[in-house]
Amino acid sequence: MSFRIDPRLALTGEVRRIAGDEIEKIAAYLNTARDNPEKALHNARKRLKALRALLHLVRPGDEAFCRTENDRYRAISASIAGPRQATALIETIDRLAEDFAEEADAAGLAAIRARLVRHRAQAGHGEAGLSVVLDTAIAECQAGFAALQALALPDLPENAADVLADGALATLRRARKALEQSRERGEADDFHDLRKAVKRHAAHLSLLRKLWPSPVKPRRERAEALGESLGELHDVFVMRQLIEAGEAPFDGPEPKHLVKLLKRSEKALRKLCLNDAAELFEDKPRRTARRLAKKARDDLVGSMADTEAD
Repeated sequence: MSFRIDPRLALTGEVRRIAGDEIEKIAAYLNTARDNPEKALHNARKRLKALRALLHLVRPGDEAFCRTENDRYRAISASIAGPRQATALIETIDRLAEDFAEEADAAGLAAIRARLVRHRAQAGHGEAGLSVVLDTAIAECQAGFAALQALALPDLPENAADVLADGALATLRRARKALEQSRERGEADDFHDLRKAVKRHAAHLSLLRKLWPSPVKPRRERAEALGESLGELHDVFVMRQLIEAGEAPFDGPEPKHLVKLLKRSEKALRKLCLNDAAELFEDKPRRTARRLAKKARDDLVGSMADTEAD
């Protein structure tokens, strides 16, 4: 089933359908993680982000339900996050080796990568521990699936349009605020907030692809590319923080050459992300939301009229 809201159908039913599909995918990935944890947990976390983006989109229509369920899936995501960070460290070294190929040997990137691979093997939950984490996460998914029946959203076209516009507006405002903070302070948390808002906005564009003012596809592609760049920057921040704190797997002598490469990569990524985010969010959020509300209202009302005519 598609990850998009069909304007011809009632909003409550569509959100239940999409959320149910996502929960089933998450549970399936969690089950698969018993034999292939690295890839399956990564896929599960991606679907959890998509599900939470849906909840944020319709939150103005049922605040209590969406807040409670978002907390549920955020906790599940946090419970399986450890192995993903270990893999992200390895991917960061791989990107540095590609971007600074002439300096890779001098920086000892191959040896550092081998150490990170060993660290990932040791940093997992362990066979028994992972099994318990997965059992708990799957049980929470089953509880979340059952809870979907309590979701009640406005289904009249005019009201449904306002819910979707308000939900999209909240994320656009968060992105603009995070962009301003990233420009002014430039802390790792500022860019992390920007990344979360961009990822959520990209998911909203997928959900609203039949309702968002055209052109949708190019904007979604730009948002997804920006999200990837911000993810790479986040991984650089994490590695630098581990090195500065002397935490495993960087609890030995400071890898000074690696730090230099990380700083150069960070500088380039900061510039790229700020420029791309400024272009993506150049329109005022309220203006965008008004356009979305109008198109959604027209499309939803038109779809209902077509249905009644049939």
